[in-house]
Amino acid sequence: MRKDKRHAFILKEVNLHNKVLSVDLSEQLNVSDDTIRRDIKELAGEGKLIRVHGGAIGKSFVTPFNSDNVVYAATAKAQIAHKTLSLIKNNMVILTEGGTTMLELAKAIPSNLKATFITISPQVAITLAQHESLDVISIGGKLAKNANLHIGASVVNQLAGLKADLCILGANAFSSEEGLTDLDWEVVQVKKALIRSAKKVAVISISEKLNSVKWLNICSASQVDYLITELEPADQLLSSFTQKNIKVL
Repeated sequence: MRKDKRHAFILKEVNLHNKVLSVDLSEQLNVSDDTIRRDIKELAGEGKLIRVHGGAIGKSFVTPFNSDNVVYAATAKAQIAHKTLSLIKNNMVILTEGGTTMLELAKAIPSNLKATFITISPQVAITLAQHESLDVISIGGKLAKNANLHIGASVVNQLAGLKADLCILGANAFSSEEGLTDLDWEVVQVKKALIRSAKKVAVISISEKLNSVKWLNICSASQVDYLITELEPADQLLSSFTQKNIKVL
């Protein structure tokens, strides 16, 4: 495969999944690990992604407040944010993580909503804090720089004492058969704790991330109550999720 096509594929995977591993890219593209490392180094030098140990991450995911960054599928993520608002009612307690779709939701919160948001994302906390009627609680701990989320035992312990009305999670990959999956061990442990600490769970995701699987399981599809994408609920791509008794918005 030509270098320009490899680069295009790598950038799409980074934009789609926020983080990619060199070993996975090597297998997907059927090239050597050294070739992938050189590709990532070159793309990082051009400012198109951020090189990290073992792979790469997207710039907009880690530094979303940088006006130079272009958010992947921004229109779809804004649609998802506005759909998700239908789940949020006055006086609810809501748990969230981070990500660009969650940031779109944080910006879309109506000014008259009165609710409590508890988040493990400093960026989401800052964005939510702009709404005067919201109470915002940021759960602190070690900051995972590759995801800008608070992680670790202290975060899990703080979440253990909660039972929120709703947990809103982004998705790295979501499959009706394999459930919600991700790449980072510590992030996965915190996401599991978020799910345990809520009565209902909603997954917000662009449709391109559906029917894909990463190597670490967060939860089964049966533990998810709502799925919000940019697609119409009757879209054929979503049928396998509705068959799992997930309410699709």
